[in-house]
Amino acid sequence: MTIALYDTSSRSLREFVPIESGKAGIYLCGATVQAPPHVGHIRSGVAFDVLRRWLIARGYDVTFIRNVTDIDDKIINKAKDEGVPYWLLAMRNERAFADAYEVLGCLAPTYEPRATGHITEMVTLMQRLIAGGHAYELNGDVYFDVKSFTAYGSLSGQRPDEMVSSADSEALGKRDARDFAMWKSVKPGEPSWPAPFGDGRPGWHIECSAMAEKYLGANFYIHGGGLDLIFPHHENEIAQSQAAGGGFANYWMHNAWVTTAGEKMSKSLGNSLLVSEVVKRIRPIDLRYYLVSVHYRSMLEYSDASVQEAGQAFRRIEGFLTRAAEFLDVAAQTVATSRPAQFDVAMDDDLSVAQACAVIHDTVRAGNAALTDQDRDAVTKAYSSVLGMLDVLGLHPRDWPEASGADGQTTTVIDGLVQALLQQRQDARARKDFEAADAIRQGLDAMGIRIEDTPQGARWTLEH
Repeated sequence: MTIALYDTSSRSLREFVPIESGKAGIYLCGATVQAPPHVGHIRSGVAFDVLRRWLIARGYDVTFIRNVTDIDDKIINKAKDEGVPYWLLAMRNERAFADAYEVLGCLAPTYEPRATGHITEMVTLMQRLIAGGHAYELNGDVYFDVKSFTAYGSLSGQRPDEMVSSADSEALGKRDARDFAMWKSVKPGEPSWPAPFGDGRPGWHIECSAMAEKYLGANFYIHGGGLDLIFPHHENEIAQSQAAGGGFANYWMHNAWVTTAGEKMSKSLGNSLLVSEVVKRIRPIDLRYYLVSVHYRSMLEYSDASVQEAGQAFRRIEGFLTRAAEFLDVAAQTVATSRPAQFDVAMDDDLSVAQACAVIHDTVRAGNAALTDQDRDAVTKAYSSVLGMLDVLGLHPRDWPEASGADGQTTTVIDGLVQALLQQRQDARARKDFEAADAIRQGLDAMGIRIEDTPQGARWTLEH
């Protein structure tokens, strides 16, 4: 079996062939930290976390790089608006992104380089491009000469003669309006670094070319990011890196957007969609399940109702795991995991998580039937398989001790109260007062406490 990934550059599914046997490197364009993350920002991190986990599950030693853009026009302007240093704004939002990745179960990157920590590498790369005739200095700025790179536009499928001017096209003396800035000369009141071209700061695109080469080499495996980065960011990265003599990325992968009301999720929608706010009203594990259960290349229409519906589906998985663990008298951490072949086939097919999740739910149904039949071997197999599949998706219960949504003391108090009511319900049923028994159950249900009668007795779960 081989892994097939959709490569944006070739617009086709391609077999994943590593440069070095058993190894894989991923460079993911991370956050530009001018604001805290909303759900749309974090989808990319979650999607490529699943890719990373799947490559690890298939036996690859994965190096995962996710950069931080901590110097940028937007960061500088917002810092000015708030009256704080640019680095203070950047650090505050970088921590917000780190918290969001962590709360949604993303593995920490192998390295997480900041742009401001790699100015030297960027300057060196620009010097190589100038020496090779692919870049030029102009009044302290440095521009990439788009006409010098004949493959420009290949990733996005655009023709250079049909492209609009770059954002800084007003610069006087540029050879071509499409040439983009790699170095911006110092301006009053703005941060700057020394360089042979004069003090200044890097443009957006040069940082990723420099950092990808430093941590993954001139030719590496996979470069990822959101669809909105294909042009101009990733197009410009390719131009810089290949013009400098590197092969750059062998595969380009892009996740689709999260939308609201059919429009791309944006910061203007308000704070209610910030990850830090969403996880106050929705369990983080439910939000992760919602984000990973749809194919990474499909647009995802966000609403709290959609996430809650996904959460109900995930609770059916959790319910089976809880019942199976009680039946088998084991803990998830002590069980050797496995995966059904159908799951692996789905994941090998460009991370077809929707089909993979269908395998999980089929296995849960089979496991519930085995519980009814008291078939220990079948329950053990289903339990092991579900844990193995959830591990790949970053949803293994050992990693989510807080998934119950309540701390230990609160859970203990609730359990004591519910158990007292369940005993009253059992007493009512014993004296055949079914009306009273039903009233107790309905009262618990109204409070969001779901009761399930099992061969081992009644058990409860808290609905959110």
